Amino acid sequence: PRPKDVILRVLLATSGQPMAAQALVGACTLMGVSDNSARTALVRLRNAGLIQHIDRGQYQLGPAATTLADDVARWRSGEARVRPWSGGWIIVHTGALPRSDRTVVRQRERALHLLGLRELESGLTLRPDNLSDSLDSIRDRLYRLGLDPAAAVFTTSTLDASRTQAAPGLWRRRQLELGYRQQIETLGQWMDGWQNKPLDQAAREAFELGDQAIRQLVFDPLLPDTLINTQLRAEFTDVALRFDRLGQAIWKQRAHQPEALDHG
Repeated sequence: PRPKDVILRVLLATSGQPMAAQALVGACTLMGVSDNSARTALVRLRNAGLIQHIDRGQYQLGPAATTLADDVARWRSGEARVRPWSGGWIIVHTGALPRSDRTVVRQRERALHLLGLRELESGLTLRPDNLSDSLDSIRDRLYRLGLDPAAAVFTTSTLDASRTQAAPGLWRRRQLELGYRQQIETLGQWMDGWQNKPLDQAAREAFELGDQAIRQLVFDPLLPDTLINTQLRAEFTDVALRFDRLGQAIWKQRAHQPEALDHG
């Protein structure tokens, strides 16, 4: 992994708590990154405003990363992020937006994907209107994440019959549910056997497996129970939360910060 990715992911996992530069460099070293590359990455991330230096060699996420960090942290709230679905849709119309700037387009697409929106037809993306946040909050969140403020964001309960029929196929239910089952099995087996591993190996594997699971939850479309097995998704979230707590405890032990390890 790239050193900047390791540093940002470790800081994201601390929920806003600062970390010593030495610990961040050590995390990179554990993942196969040289000390020099790690320290260079610290400087570049600081110059870009993604991290900031505080007293006594401590770093925390900077202003340029806080919006994304807040959004990433939402995965921890599980099923509280959704409400019962009455059949309506959240619509984002991007047809009139420019597409010449690739960076802007990538930011736009990431923002839409983070909220589970999928393109039904050119310039028209949608998702079930089952998120617990208000439409104003959802709109503001999309704009903060990189959607152009000129994009129209609204809801409708009167989608025509052909589009209503086509929309559920935008999300691959079988693939999503298979991902839940695989993660539940993988994380559960690892938690059952991690104590038989050397500490460095356990810390490295906890980072890699935890990062994969959290990314999967961050980009989960949070579909309603008519479109997905929500009980299976909730079980995956619970397992990921237990794994995350255990992984953080292992990393703290490796950094010689005594803490009782919860086997989950």
